[in-house]
Amino acid sequence: MFDSKVTSFPVDGTLRLPAAHTDREETEMTTRKDFPVANMMLLFLCALISVSVPAETSPNTKTVEFNVKPGGVVHVFSERIRDHKCTFTYASQGGTNEQWLMSVGLSDDDRLFSCSLWRPQGKSYLFFTQFKVELKGAKIEYANAYSQTAAGGQSDVPLKPEEFIVGESTVTHNEGKFNAQLSKLTAIGRTQHDEL
Repeated sequence: MFDSKVTSFPVDGTLRLPAAHTDREETEMTTRKDFPVANMMLLFLCALISVSVPAETSPNTKTVEFNVKPGGVVHVFSERIRDHKCTFTYASQGGTNEQWLMSVGLSDDDRLFSCSLWRPQGKSYLFFTQFKVELKGAKIEYANAYSQTAAGGQSDVPLKPEEFIVGESTVTHNEGKFNAQLSKLTAIGRTQHDEL
């Protein structure tokens, strides 16, 4: 995985390539088999940007607050941008209402739609009996769910892959395997606009 042509990792984190490095070699590096992983990382970066950019800076990004309510009753919260909609359906137990955020974003070329929801304080103290996130107008290409979010010096803690199921347009808990902990979920989909 490491390229012998890399000469050092300076303190600033940038890679230094030797002077003999050519454009042809660079092209070969970008066309390797790991390109799909790089593509997914780019999609994930788009979702992170949509989460961190204030809603006022772009008509293609919106972040809103909502309450996650316990009580074992099924609740639904949704947000949309133009023809694209993200819907969060859940039921939870224990504690009191928690303030969460949902961010939806559409790429400038209208080809990617992202939805992220999370508890900004980090770990949720509610026990989720079920959850489902649905993207309308997009086919999911990347999704991940977390039991804890990066807050207060803590790191994101992803759910185990067997705890949730990623479908064509939904991300849902996996009955019998989901451990009732959810603090963040991110889904990125390719819009139907791109499939024309």
